[in-house]
Amino acid sequence: MSDPASKVEFSLEDGVAGLPRDEWDALVGDDSPFLEWAFLSSLEDSGTLAPSSGWTPRPLVARHAGQLVAACPLYLKTNSEGEFVFDHAWADAAYRAGIDYFPKLLVGVPFSPVGGRRFLVHPELDRPAWIRQLGGALREIGRSNGLSSVHVNFCRPDEADALASLDFHTRIGLQYHWHNRGYSTFEDYLGDFRSKRRNQVRRERRALDEQDVRIVTRTGDSLGPEHVETMFRFYISTIRARAWGRQYLNRDTFTHLVERFRERLVFIVAEQAGEPVAGTINVQKGDALYGRYWGATRELRHLHFNVCYYAAVEHCIRHGLARFEPGAGGEYKQVRGFDASPTWSAHWIAEPRLAAAIEQYLARERAEAEDTIDWYREHSALKSAADDESDPTRETTGPRAD
Repeated sequence: MSDPASKVEFSLEDGVAGLPRDEWDALVGDDSPFLEWAFLSSLEDSGTLAPSSGWTPRPLVARHAGQLVAACPLYLKTNSEGEFVFDHAWADAAYRAGIDYFPKLLVGVPFSPVGGRRFLVHPELDRPAWIRQLGGALREIGRSNGLSSVHVNFCRPDEADALASLDFHTRIGLQYHWHNRGYSTFEDYLGDFRSKRRNQVRRERRALDEQDVRIVTRTGDSLGPEHVETMFRFYISTIRARAWGRQYLNRDTFTHLVERFRERLVFIVAEQAGEPVAGTINVQKGDALYGRYWGATRELRHLHFNVCYYAAVEHCIRHGLARFEPGAGGEYKQVRGFDASPTWSAHWIAEPRLAAAIEQYLARERAEAEDTIDWYREHSALKSAADDESDPTRETTGPRAD
């Protein structure tokens, strides 16, 4: 396919669900499963993405001869809920300065702090050129509609770097990811721990046997409509247990995901006396597993660590997966063998004074984030990680825009 940049037609659509599934997924390719048509359309068709929730889907697409050749998962936002790249302080500063911060534009995946491409480009086209073209289109949409800002969350470092040339400001965050160093068994993995941590993990795993808890992993055809209620019950239990909990998904969301997205789901369930008492919903694609929603209906010792982390790591080892990304937050992950990894986002701010203040803040935050990541890597719970130059978590420190 020749590059159609001179003949392209841009448009803002009303959602991904109305776009051709095969054309959209061809742009996603082997990248994040959370960008796939089945996932995004499930959120849209279940009503979780709507003006009432602060999420209005307006995907930006480019067509050539009627076919999708590039796209961004774009949303008009009237709040900052469900984004996980927190800009509440920016909104407060804008309010004090008399600037309307909302609505704003967001390129990202709703309710999912998972990295991946945010600029989807046909594999036969010049991707760097199209990142710049799409970035310029986003900036122009923001300007022409009088919007305060455009945010590209959990993007790839090459995207953040390209957007920096378009006056987007780079932000670096931190997550904890697990990497498979050729383990054949969970005991191989434990062998990489220092003795104190290794013994701690073994004690936590024994706790399930002592409480007569067994863990079952369901994938593909072993998942069906009969599991929807259990998934939703665990999800709601976490929301209700936390004062800051926000219910973004409803029961229909899980129904659609089981119908459309089943081949990607990994549902890890803890059972006591045959009764499901806890579970975590994960997503698998390629060589990666992504942890998403956890919940429990019974308080049991060390249940969370076993279901969310140890069982997921075992699944990765058993199936030869290269990494496990369990989501945002949680320094307790670091002491269980999940090493610090950077995340990137890019932010265009229309008002020059606010943009200058945010860039000063981000310059300090970038330096602090990079120092923190370096410190955690040097103090890894895995005895070989700090010295292993082949460690994939040490490949990059991310783009610097200051």
